[in-house]
Amino acid sequence: MLISPVTIASTEGDKVLQGLVDRFQPADSSCRDAVAKILQAVREKKDEAVLSYCRKYDAPNLAAGQLQVSARELKEAYDRVDEDFLTTLAKAIERIHSFHEREMEDSWLQTREDGTIVGRLVRPVDSAGLYVPGGQGGSTPLVSSVLMNGIPAGIAGVNQRVMVTPPGEDGSISPHLLVAAQEIGITEIYKAGSAWAIGALAFGTETIPKVDVIVGPGNQYVTEAKSQVSGMVRIDMIAGPSEVLIVADATARAVSVAADMLAQAEHDPLALAILVTTHEPLVAEVLAELDRQLPLLEREKIARTSLAERGVILLAADLEEAIEVANAVAIEHLELMIEDPWAQVPHIRHAGAIFLGNNTPEAAGDYLAGPNHVLPTMGTARFASALGVETFLKKSSLISYSAGALAADSEHIMRLARLEGLGAHARSVAVRLGR
Repeated sequence: MLISPVTIASTEGDKVLQGLVDRFQPADSSCRDAVAKILQAVREKKDEAVLSYCRKYDAPNLAAGQLQVSARELKEAYDRVDEDFLTTLAKAIERIHSFHEREMEDSWLQTREDGTIVGRLVRPVDSAGLYVPGGQGGSTPLVSSVLMNGIPAGIAGVNQRVMVTPPGEDGSISPHLLVAAQEIGITEIYKAGSAWAIGALAFGTETIPKVDVIVGPGNQYVTEAKSQVSGMVRIDMIAGPSEVLIVADATARAVSVAADMLAQAEHDPLALAILVTTHEPLVAEVLAELDRQLPLLEREKIARTSLAERGVILLAADLEEAIEVANAVAIEHLELMIEDPWAQVPHIRHAGAIFLGNNTPEAAGDYLAGPNHVLPTMGTARFASALGVETFLKKSSLISYSAGALAADSEHIMRLARLEGLGAHARSVAVRLGR
């Protein structure tokens, strides 16, 4: 049996559930020292280091003047993609842009009768770096990563959006990535990958500019590099393996449940696919479907390993127990394949994204629905949110006192300052009042 089902209300169920709740794992530390060395090299030697790593691991003959994608390469990319791709790309851009426009925040002010004005000023960061993985040497270009990271930054009003992505062996970038970037207004693109690309964005080089925010997925070296530069720049999140939890009742179709579990499992041997069902007969049906569908996958080996080593099937006594488990696990993708999914939305407290009903596969959210697919993993949905426009915004407080307002508040301000032993704070008020 590929996955052994477990009843939630059992000793084994308690053990499995506790493992899911405690699944957070820090970034893989095995590459920590190697990444630190790469970052230090980029910080000190800049372009020289970036080129050296690019030539060693990606494009052996990349010249110094080829780090930035040229205007000619950008133009020629359109000749290498077909109309069907452009049609799909336009639809995805429209959906993602329309959704994220609603996230834009406004500055605001509060005024008081004594003349005090306070408020919040919302401004975009000056620059953002978008990391886009190579995708199996460029053969599977991750167009959705370009859109999901680049569009919210554009809506936020980021003046400079910089994209970095590893080149192929011949020094080229997938035309699909180049066209996708241009269609959302990004033309500053550099041929750099892995930890040295993150270092270049964090520190700046002679060619690649330093940015304020770095976003985008990547392998363990990218993740570790983002972790090490975090604090110097803002990053989106430290993401773990992709994960899904499907809550299913008697109305769920086994073929769809199995397909969606496989859709997560094919990402990575460490991906996590969980089924929580109130309908015991569904278990055997899903297991049979997994066996039937697995041989149809190009990434069968990866998916099979993921399900065999990390897949979970839990039997719930009722829907209330199933939802309680979902909240405890705080999954990245939560699918509600139940008769009335909307009735359960008020009871969901923790999930990166919620997919409602049997006709809503998680894949729709990955590419075309509109909401962002960069989501909190490993239980961090308890406190974290999807990437959005706010990732590229910062807020400044506004404070303005009139003379009368300061006089009215002075005793309170000075009292608290003296209590904290900060006499100069109190004096800064007193001198304004001629004391």
